[in-house]
Amino acid sequence: MKKEIQFSLVYRDMWQSSGKYVPRKDQLAKIAPVIIDMGCFDRVETNGGASEQVNLLYGENPNQAVRTFTKFFNEAGIKTHMLDRGLNALRMNPVPADVRQLMYKVKHAQGVDITRIFCGLNDPRNIIPSIKWAKEAGMTAQATMCITYSKVHTAEYYINLAEQLIEGGAQEICLKDMAGIGRPAMLGTIVAAIKEKHPDIIIQYHGHTGPGFSVASMLEVAKAGGDVLDVAMEPLSWGMVHPDVITIQAMLKDAGFLVKDINMKAYMEARSLTQSFIDEFLGYWIDPRNSKMTSLLVGCGLPGGMMGSLMADLKGMHAAINANLVKRGEKALSEDELLVELFEEVQRIWPMLGTPCLVTPFSQYVKNAALMNLFSKSMGEKPFTRMDPAMWGMILGKSGKLPGELAPEIVELAKEKGFEFYTDDPQALYPDELPRFIEEMEKNGWDRGQDDEELFEFAMHEKQYREYKSGQAKEQFNKDLLERMEKAAKGGQQVTFISAADKRAILHPSAEPVEATQNGKVLWELDFNSASQAPAFGTFFRRGEVVCYLETAHGIEPLVASDHCRLVAVDKPQGARVAKGDTVCWMEHADLVETAVSAAKEVVGKVKKAVKEAVAQADSEVLPPTKSKWKDGMVAKR
Repeated sequence: MKKEIQFSLVYRDMWQSSGKYVPRKDQLAKIAPVIIDMGCFDRVETNGGASEQVNLLYGENPNQAVRTFTKFFNEAGIKTHMLDRGLNALRMNPVPADVRQLMYKVKHAQGVDITRIFCGLNDPRNIIPSIKWAKEAGMTAQATMCITYSKVHTAEYYINLAEQLIEGGAQEICLKDMAGIGRPAMLGTIVAAIKEKHPDIIIQYHGHTGPGFSVASMLEVAKAGGDVLDVAMEPLSWGMVHPDVITIQAMLKDAGFLVKDINMKAYMEARSLTQSFIDEFLGYWIDPRNSKMTSLLVGCGLPGGMMGSLMADLKGMHAAINANLVKRGEKALSEDELLVELFEEVQRIWPMLGTPCLVTPFSQYVKNAALMNLFSKSMGEKPFTRMDPAMWGMILGKSGKLPGELAPEIVELAKEKGFEFYTDDPQALYPDELPRFIEEMEKNGWDRGQDDEELFEFAMHEKQYREYKSGQAKEQFNKDLLERMEKAAKGGQQVTFISAADKRAILHPSAEPVEATQNGKVLWELDFNSASQAPAFGTFFRRGEVVCYLETAHGIEPLVASDHCRLVAVDKPQGARVAKGDTVCWMEHADLVETAVSAAKEVVGKVKKAVKEAVAQADSEVLPPTKSKWKDGMVAKR
């Protein structure tokens, strides 16, 4: 009887390995039915990792996005799964135990079936508590081993780790080959050993295509008894992402495995939809180099999922490093030369730093250390002189036990700085915090949300949630998008012409028009001969307050604010002629408290200005100014 191999579409990771953002809720609702129609997937990765954080960064509620996406698959009987960073849960830094525990209750209620729990240090202490909490919440606990290739990370190492995780209650095992540098033969050995002792444990393999091993690895895993393979689809497959389902399905079918057929009509529709998301806005954050495979990753082992951020960091440091080199009389580096130097530096310092698996957040820590070493080198400084607190936290054991030994020079540097090493359970360093967030939500009048999902989001991503609630995140995202669109247009890319209306729609998507109620002439001030400009951007108006006037055949007619609002765009200047129904300006809803505060600030500003002018006038009338001890200042003698 043929062995069946199931496919999981890693739709979340496809985007994260390509760029910065993931699709919006409305886009997810469009693509989900088409993914289902493809007919070849038993699982779909719907959320987790950085995806919910970036939802907040562009001003969308991640809880609504997760519920929207999972609902389609729940109803179709397709299992959903998420990525979970163990001690770090859904963020880059450690999370209190009560927040971690709440996560599983929330995510199960939102329709997520399986949680993929990993730790970049492969420390069971960071994984096993999550196994317990996930199962208590009704989720399937998939314990994950981060795969890499080093003297420390042998087949025996992983076989022993799998035993600890299964003994800790894991219902499934995932081999997370985040850089795609796991060697096929070694992966086959690991899977065969686990299956021999635990034939009922489901094994899922996740491998990025970056250096090119992953297709062969998938075949070896399948032959050794693996059950589920993570795949991608065009236009985001290959490159730094994952192999395409079409290729893997054909390979396994030829090898004698039982695999589901692919509805190619639906595949092409999903492909087209995904491309439309790229064209709409997501592509402005995708580096084209992430669509290419590179064997340079074989040595440094950096993961596909961080290549987008790596390229951004590289661009930021490129000019600074070259400026230092030129200042010292050395040759400037091209971006490719700097990239090779960075990969080589990562490869050099990785074992010195205890050989953590290069996956979030430890891949970022090691990459940052390597990049800062290159910067220090360009300035003639010693290496490791610019390491941030998060990096030291990993070195000192505050994130868990490092797989390998630290280099003596790193240990000596820690002693010089007066740092102490930590060997106890890292969770003990991060006490419970939910009561603090509950108290603040009650004080602010914020709803804790269905199944406490808003409480969870606030506690998990405090800074990003505040910016989301205030509207700051959306505003910043829209400005960034507009800048990228304009830059792309100037660079010759085919970008839809950006008119003033387009800019307004991007920057203020929730704005509503104030329309002319009659034919007439716009008067922002009741001075018929005035050339005065409209009020400044952001000016607040209370409900019923006059925004401007229309000079009509019947007299002067005021246009009033229908709600508390602020001015975000003006279409018609002073004296412009309008017809009934024309848009005069655009307003966004504003909270009454915000309006009052703004008005108060305006009054205070006017008072301060008047006082300053009065003092200046008095000073000029009493005594001439003389130089004082204040830098660049002029004061009057008293």
